[in-house]
Formats: sequence, C-alpha cells, structure tokens
Amino acid sequence: MRTPIPVPASGPRRRAPLLLLAPACALLLLSACRSKPEPSPDFVAASQRFNRLYAQRLDEAYLDPQMDEIEAQLQRVPDKSLDAPSAAALLARIREGRTQAQKRAQDTRSALAELKTPLAMAPSSSAGPSEPPVDATPDAGPPDAGTDGPQVGTPESELVGGFRGCFFRGQSVNVIGRGPRQTWELQSSSRCRLEYAALVDSLVVTEDGKVLMISPKSAVKPGPAADAGR
Repeated sequence: MRTPIPVPASGPRRRAPLLLLAPACALLLLSACRSKPEPSPDFVAASQRFNRLYAQRLDEAYLDPQMDEIEAQLQRVPDKSLDAPSAAALLARIREGRTQAQKRAQDTRSALAELKTPLAMAPSSSAGPSEPPVDATPDAGPPDAGTDGPQVGTPESELVGGFRGCFFRGQSVNVIGRGPRQTWELQSSSRCRLEYAALVDSLVVTEDGKVLMISPKSAVKPGPAADAGR
C-alpha cells in the first residue's frame, strides 16, 4: 500500500497575497476616478450670460440687475470643480467693475447737482472766434418740437462737427470750485432752434473733453469786465 505524499504547505500560501492585492488596486482606481475635477454647468451658463450682457451694455452692465443673478450662479460653482479658479476670477471682475460703475454714477449725479449752482461769466483769451449771438427771443416752435442734444458725459469732440453743426464755441465761465470752463451755445438758425428746442437759452459747459453740465443762461451771473477799474 502506497503512503500519500504530503503537499507542501508553502504552495497555497504564496498565492494569498496576490488575491488580496487585486481588490485593493480596484479600490484605489475607483477612488482616483471619483476625485477627478469636473467642469461646472453653473460656470458655463454664468460666463455665457456675462459675455452677452457685457457685449450689449459694456461697463453699464455691472449695474444691471441681471449681474446679481450671474454673481449668484458663480457662487454655486463647487470649490473642487475644474472651473472653480475661473469662477473666482470672474466674480472678482464683476465686483471691481460694479465698484467703478457706481463711482462714475455718483460723479454724474454730483455734476447734475451743480446745475443749481450759479456760474460767473468771465472773458477768456482761449475762447475761439466770436459767433453770431443767439436771438434774445428765438422761435422755439411748438412745445413738443426738438430732439435730444448733447447730454452730461457727451464727448466735446461731438460738439465740433456733430449735432448737424448746431453748436458753436462760446466764452469760458468760472465754475465755482472748478475754475474756468469752456462753454458751447446753440446756433441762431431756425433749423437748429427747432431741432434742439430744449437747449435754447442754455449753456453747455465742458470739462476734460466731456460735457460737465447744461445750465440755463438765466442762472449765469456776469462777472466784472476784463478792463474794470482802469
């Protein structure tokens, strides 16, 4: 009778580590797949809305109510998203743009408030050639005649050849707290008075290449003549 040959105990034990290593590798691969950053749909939608709005209104877009919605959508982008850095950069741009737009709006309101401040007329050597004076009693046409003319913030260059040539350079005036500033007046032709009836008997005051204010001539107090006291 044959005696059974014992199987070495070391044989099966050598395969055990390989069987335990396979599940561990699978878990590591699964964990790596789950931690990979992904794009954010909120960022894609918010950036598209921002680009459309800014293309339509430029810097004024920062004060549009839609910008608040875009900002809220950017804040929903997860910190672990692939788009998180871009979302943070766009948020910073929106907040900085809003601050600057609010400051410009405040400057404009301050300039409009100065319309109530009387001006002091003073001759200036920098004034251009004298133009025909405006008729003291112009025919402004019917009450609803006229269209929009220059506004606060309009570039002074547009007054030179724009608005159908209806404005000419007048005398400079001393604006309280600002010093001498250039003025523009409406031409005396019937066409100009009819088209810009709202600006008849008004002075367009400019500063730094833009319209600072539009003031009625009745609010201007004439200053002393250049040769006074001689």
